[in-house]
Amino acid sequence: MEDVNVPFVEVHYITIQQVGNVPITKGDFQSLPHQVQTWLAQMIQLCAPRAVYICDGSEEEAEMVTNKLVERGTLTKLTKYENSYICWTDPRDVARVESKTFIVTNNKYASIPHSREGVKCVLGQWMSPSDMKQELDDRLPGCMAGRMLYVIPFSMGPIGSPLSKIGVQITDSNYVLLSMRIMTRVSSEIWKHLRHNEEFVKCLHSTGVPRPHTQKIINNWPCNPEKILICHFPDIRKVISYGSGYGGNSLLGKKCFALRIAGRIAYDEGWLAEHMLIMSITNPKGEEKFIAAAFPSACGKTNLAMLTPTMPGYTVRCIGDDIAWMRFDKQTGELRAINPETGFFGVAPGTNMKTNPNAILTCLKNSIFTNVGETADGGFYWEGLENETPPGTEIISWTGERYKLGEDKTKKSSHPNARFCCPARQCPIIHDKWEDPAGVPISAIIFGGRRPEGVPLVIESFDWKHGIFLASQLKSETTAAAEHTGKQIMHDPFAMRPFVGYNFGHYIQHWLDFEKDPKNKLPKIFHVNWFRLDENKKFLWPGFGDNIRVLDWIVRRTNGEDIAEISSVGLIPKKDSINLQGLIVDWNKLMSVPKDYWKEDIDETLSWLDGQLGEDLPHDIRIQIEQQKQRISQIN
Repeated sequence: MEDVNVPFVEVHYITIQQVGNVPITKGDFQSLPHQVQTWLAQMIQLCAPRAVYICDGSEEEAEMVTNKLVERGTLTKLTKYENSYICWTDPRDVARVESKTFIVTNNKYASIPHSREGVKCVLGQWMSPSDMKQELDDRLPGCMAGRMLYVIPFSMGPIGSPLSKIGVQITDSNYVLLSMRIMTRVSSEIWKHLRHNEEFVKCLHSTGVPRPHTQKIINNWPCNPEKILICHFPDIRKVISYGSGYGGNSLLGKKCFALRIAGRIAYDEGWLAEHMLIMSITNPKGEEKFIAAAFPSACGKTNLAMLTPTMPGYTVRCIGDDIAWMRFDKQTGELRAINPETGFFGVAPGTNMKTNPNAILTCLKNSIFTNVGETADGGFYWEGLENETPPGTEIISWTGERYKLGEDKTKKSSHPNARFCCPARQCPIIHDKWEDPAGVPISAIIFGGRRPEGVPLVIESFDWKHGIFLASQLKSETTAAAEHTGKQIMHDPFAMRPFVGYNFGHYIQHWLDFEKDPKNKLPKIFHVNWFRLDENKKFLWPGFGDNIRVLDWIVRRTNGEDIAEISSVGLIPKKDSINLQGLIVDWNKLMSVPKDYWKEDIDETLSWLDGQLGEDLPHDIRIQIEQQKQRISQIN
């Protein structure tokens, strides 16, 4: 008989009370840190999976999981690119679901502020532990029946860095496993860093579709939209997500851990976990400065982080496009920042070789595309790629509809919140220090949003307190990244409204308190608005690569150049202090501070902040509001 290689897997079992023998198809349960064993045994008993798979982050693992997902029909290979796949979700599971996202603490006001009577708090949702227990008891028992339970050890930030934190995610979705491998550092090395009883963030995720299931699975995408629940337990550093497979709800290292839970850890430990990009700008003299910038979702964070400068001699490098963990260095007083992620989970529609060539170049291999269109020859397609795709190209939309490009303008290939998920290391302009365990020193912090009227192109704060006030009054036209629809201007203080894991008043005070330590070298704070419109609803500013002109002004201000003048809302650029060579723009319209608009704006801001935060609104912010009112009243 001829010798042939017969593939085999050695399977071990663990015996769990009330469940019996559960196969471990990969990994060694006994070698896991004790605190992980204890939690994992509890979760196996609760979720009742058919088997357990302990991930190690290896390439063989990725290949095996990918092949399974292709075999099942969840992923389809995009043949035009190396190791890249497309995925279409159930149309009911396409975005973060803020209405089903909760913070759970014994004390309600540890989670949310004392909003005024009759005001619905939009700065977080609280649920009591007893009510949440009831909700979870209705969902979790047996939720993984017939499914594999994957154990994902991951580090947010470079493994072993003093700025990093460790998490372990349990999930029944191998799509989540594949995406987590792109977005975080998944490795069996993690276990060595979890010494006896050391804290880690516990992340439990289930699609909420145990087998055998009676409901129809659409697009081979298990989910349970009617029962979606995403809950955070900041006191015990735990996240539980049920019913959704969509990235923002299921990749728990992302917003759930890196912002909501890490934000609370940062509050307890004296640092910051923020919804910010990190980038560096080098001028023609070779001077490099690092900046962090916060914008609400889908307002251009990724585009700015990967900017291609239109001004000769300038270089931009990207450290991260979404989340920054920042800590003042005890020795030097510098604010040091790391990007805790290892991938980009970017909004695809609108991304092209004009708006963000570096993002396109980053996702040409080893990437997962969710809810975008596909070309008949195995490429990706979304709205914004019209000029880079030949007319008549056959497109298959995310809903499975076939059409030819250009024949029917009403047809849409992609969901507005369609995403690309790609490794950060592939970015052509990724910074050499993007994984530096010490982080990079931040010289300026920028806040911004979509403000169609009234708000100047760039404002510098008068001082730290005024900067915190600018961030507290941040507003933006709504986007597709969450379930809100329709265009309206919404408050999004610090671009953190959906992401703060504790009382927002305490969060603002936490920022203010950094001024109390004289050793802290406080970065300058700025507000930008790329989105101001003229009377014909046309953008006054070209944006994209030309934003380097504003960044250059900001960097020069961090060097103390005398290029700013006082306005009623902050320091604004002196005429001709921004390089406008080659542009036709209306400076006066870009920089004007219309009195009536700002009078109405500050009244509305006070009303909103007072309504939302009540007694938790820091006194310093109330003073800033009164000072702003005074200044506005003096505009001629």
